[in-house]
Amino acid sequence: MQVRPTVRYFDRTSPPHISTLILLAGMSALSMNIFLPSLPGMSAYFETDYRVMQLSVAVYLAVNAALQIVIGPISDKMGRRPVILWGLVIFIVATLGCLLSPNVEIFLAFRMMQAVVVVAMVLSRAVVRDMVGADEAASMIGYVTMGMTVVPMIGPAVGGVLDEFFGWQANFWMLGALGALTLLIVWRDLGETSVGSGLTLAQQFREYPELLTSPRFWGYSLATAFTSGAFFAYLGGSPFVGSEVFGLSPSQLGIYFAAPTIGYFLGNYASGRYSARIGINRMVLYGSMICTFGTGLSLVIILTGHSTAESFFGLVTLVGLGNGMSIPNGTSGALSVRPRLAGTASGLSGAIMIGGGAALSALAGALLTPESGALPLVALMMATSAMGIAAILLVMRRERRLAGMSI
Repeated sequence: MQVRPTVRYFDRTSPPHISTLILLAGMSALSMNIFLPSLPGMSAYFETDYRVMQLSVAVYLAVNAALQIVIGPISDKMGRRPVILWGLVIFIVATLGCLLSPNVEIFLAFRMMQAVVVVAMVLSRAVVRDMVGADEAASMIGYVTMGMTVVPMIGPAVGGVLDEFFGWQANFWMLGALGALTLLIVWRDLGETSVGSGLTLAQQFREYPELLTSPRFWGYSLATAFTSGAFFAYLGGSPFVGSEVFGLSPSQLGIYFAAPTIGYFLGNYASGRYSARIGINRMVLYGSMICTFGTGLSLVIILTGHSTAESFFGLVTLVGLGNGMSIPNGTSGALSVRPRLAGTASGLSGAIMIGGGAALSALAGALLTPESGALPLVALMMATSAMGIAAILLVMRRERRLAGMSI
């Protein structure tokens, strides 16, 4: 059994305090969405179309997903601490670049650079797995990602207030200041947790097949991707459903839209509290089943003609709850297949989740029409949740087979 190391706050000779890891994960989440209310004003400032300004979200996510593939091997080779520190330095420079950009093209270039802050999210999870065993790692990752749910919930609200009183630049000044504060705390508190692999970087990247040929890694990654896929599909389709199907005003939609965040917060709390006791496989299974139940019940209500905004958004809370249980445990499982490749596994599994989620989000938007109502979206959400159940059941079957072979 792996012994949990002693943690001393602001002592970089010891592993980091969990609050530092929560701060890292939250910083990564905040940079994605705090400025969303400012997009119309930024379009006017840069004298460009709104759809061009929206690329600040699309290019950020694209670079974010691509970076996750390479961050892991680099950190397995060089260590978590230097990669996180340099990532934060580049993020701060990119944020200043966004502020000083004379045109939208240069702004988008610096916005792509800002995506390097994804190192904070990816490696905060890898640090957890470096410190403790799989079951306890799921608990700690649950607490870390629970902190991440608060930031997306309040980030756009804070950004809107800052924009109203100080202009869109205030959002990026805030990001720069928080980035500098995070850099200082990480410098003081984050001790190195990874033992160098001893491989060259090229050899490190050649370790990918070891993960990609592991049925358990794919099982955990796909369970996480499919279960979170229900949520990503919701992100892509729910604004249309809320406004076009249920006739909600923007302010009402904003309130209803937060429903899965409440469930996700509770699910992450459950992961932090019970994963070590119940085990990561059963937590992923229960989370996927809760997602499937919630979306299945919503589908029945739609088919019987009794769907309302309250039933649709209320049942999505169960999707959030299931995600909060599945994602930290599935992530911990993927990182534990090859513990010495925890950084590589964190990046690769994250890329699988975000890449699959982005595709499902786009598909949900394409399927919806005023005539279809919410039916295609809910059916898609239920199907992905059910595939999450199948994926984790395959992992559990594989582990039983491996246990039988070792007897």
